[in-house]
Amino acid sequence: MKFKDYYETLGVARGATEAEIKSAYRKLARKYHPDVNKEAGAEEQFKQIGEAYAVLKDTEKRAAYDRFGENWKNGQDFTPPPNWNEGFEYSDAGFGGGHPGYGGGFEGDQSEFFESLFGRGKHRQGGRGGSSRQGMNFKGQDHHAKILIDLADAYNGAKRTIALHMPTQDASGHVSTQERKLDVSIPKGIKAGQNLRLSGQGGPGMGEGPAGDLYLEIDFHPNPIYRVEGKDVFIDIPLAPWEAALGTTVNVPTPAGSTLELKIPAGTQTGRVFRLKGKGLASLRGHGIGDQEVLVLVQTPLHLTDRQKELLREFEAVDGQKPEATKPLFGTFFKKK
Repeated sequence: MKFKDYYETLGVARGATEAEIKSAYRKLARKYHPDVNKEAGAEEQFKQIGEAYAVLKDTEKRAAYDRFGENWKNGQDFTPPPNWNEGFEYSDAGFGGGHPGYGGGFEGDQSEFFESLFGRGKHRQGGRGGSSRQGMNFKGQDHHAKILIDLADAYNGAKRTIALHMPTQDASGHVSTQERKLDVSIPKGIKAGQNLRLSGQGGPGMGEGPAGDLYLEIDFHPNPIYRVEGKDVFIDIPLAPWEAALGTTVNVPTPAGSTLELKIPAGTQTGRVFRLKGKGLASLRGHGIGDQEVLVLVQTPLHLTDRQKELLREFEAVDGQKPEATKPLFGTFFKKK
């Protein structure tokens, strides 16, 4: 996927005002409109102009797009960084929409770049809508944001203060972001992809209408130890060859912050899985508790002393066995049950 420099497409500076962006769009739209310009490539250029305008005229889309900074060049290979939109607050109408063309009636095909950032389809209509006549009361638009939490927060439940950044536009049409902080209770058992609803923390209502709600989509910070699938938690435990051969006892960390003793029987092979019942994540609605699965990885020593090498050669001479080929170890381990 290629990066699209929407400012370059419209020929405006990154600090351009709303009026400057609108003026540049109208000028280019007239020039490349398919009904006016029959040259090869004009229609495609017209679509690119419409897409750029759809982003830069929208306060929320523009603020999200500006998060990538000035380091990306038009046409450069691009993949959105993981969780690039963490803490970015937007309204119901902010993301996911077709873009109007010249005259307001054209909806062009959205590029892969556009869809990767803003989704696909027309804007959803928020709680506030309809007429603005005096006496009309409407609920405010719902807002959305993505936040990252630690696995331990979902395992134990927690109270956290989060910072969200909401795009705003000043009187001259310049876009900036405004920070607000909220105290949030993380319920025990919440999982990645689920939402927390904060009543009344969305957009302001119209008239005497109530404020909208704020929906926080949950995801986990990358964890160097654990992997999570649903309610189950997975961890790798390294063993030395002699530990696997003779048996041992290891301390297995859990997401709760404690450790459990796990007895490794003699002759344990790499790839063996031990299941710790009920040591995974609880269900948010009380439908049972997941398990923690421990995958054994037998690690070959990298740096051996001369004495250790001598002992291994003695073992080889006494044992005389060659290991047999086996089927792949990890082909089915991470499949969902």
